[in-house]
Formats: sequence, C-alpha cells, structure tokens
Amino acid sequence: MIRSSCMVQEDQISDEQEATLRKEMEEFCQKSFDDSVDIDWIVVAKNSGFTAGVPSTSVLVSVSSNVILEKQKRFELLKELCDVWINTTGLSTNEVVGIITDPPN
Repeated sequence: MIRSSCMVQEDQISDEQEATLRKEMEEFCQKSFDDSVDIDWIVVAKNSGFTAGVPSTSVLVSVSSNVILEKQKRFELLKELCDVWINTTGLSTNEVVGIITDPPN
C-alpha cells in the first residue's frame, strides 16, 4: 500500500474538495503505482504555516512510491500529482508542494 500525507490548513479545503481529492489520490496511486493508497489527512490551525515570513496558503502533498523512480518519471508524476490538487482546489502552482519519495531501504 502507498502511504500519503496531505497537509492542509484549517478551512482551506472544503469537505467536498477533500472527498474529491481522496478519490483522485486513490486513482493517481492505482494508475501510477498499481497500488491503493493510505492517506494521512492533516489539518493544521490557520496561520500555523508561513512562507517568506507571512501566513502561507500552501498545501503539502507527499506520496511514498513503491518503486525507485527515474528522474524523468518522477517529474512527470509530480506534475500530475500537483495538477490534481491545482485543478480541484484552485490553488496556484506556487501553493501546492508535491513530494514523491522512493521506497525505504
């Protein structure tokens, strides 16, 4: 099973958007890694995240791959992952931080 952490700020993502994102994350992981995903959805209090010294509007989406990825494949998957969040939330490319890690040793 693929592990994923999605860190969002309080009141940033509606319940409807969360349900859509969870479904899209499941589809992304099934298509990309041929595996299901266990999502740890983390909500932090408003104004608990900062970027450049001001309250951040960013989200952090982390996925642990079940295979070691070549650089180009990782870039392609990161773009697709971030696009899922951008298209569903309306956030900008500067507000979605995507991470795909290799499996642990």
